[in-house]
Amino acid sequence: MRHILFLSVFIGLFWLRAGAQDTLILVTGNEILARIIEIQEEKIMYKKFENLEGPNYIISKDAVYRIIFENGTSEIITSKEKEPGWTSNENYFVKGQSDCIAYYSKYKGASTGTLVVSLLSPLVGLVPAVATSLTPPKDRNLDYPSTELFANQDYQNGYRSKAWNIKSRKVWRNWGIALGANVILFAIVQQ
Repeated sequence: MRHILFLSVFIGLFWLRAGAQDTLILVTGNEILARIIEIQEEKIMYKKFENLEGPNYIISKDAVYRIIFENGTSEIITSKEKEPGWTSNENYFVKGQSDCIAYYSKYKGASTGTLVVSLLSPLVGLVPAVATSLTPPKDRNLDYPSTELFANQDYQNGYRSKAWNIKSRKVWRNWGIALGANVILFAIVQQ
């Protein structure tokens, strides 16, 4: 019985820790989950989030578009608008994804609803978790920063796809938290 309790606490801490990282968004659109160690004049030193005890990595600031810090704040490192070729469709798609990370926050209704229902019963909580993660966010919930940018189809596609990804990830994380809480409660009641 103690093994179940230990496992439940471990799972719960893992779920809470999963969202506590910095994110480097590269100018290519790729993301690196990291723990920022130092931002210098021309480079950024970080550790990969999946190996915080591992080596330090260094990346040129020119390769990084934006950093989103653990606390939710963000900082633009390289201004894409000043780069040659900014108007290419790929850059609009990447900018849409990056802006979504910074501005999209209306996934909270779906993730909170999943958490509440799943706290009552994780099996019943699967219904809203599946339903909300398979449904793209509604336009009124997207919180995009500029209607002019959102009129660009590539920007819109990047923003929408990232919003759906964020919404799904938060919904499933809340379902996992509720499952862990139910397992812990069950273990406590059984003693």
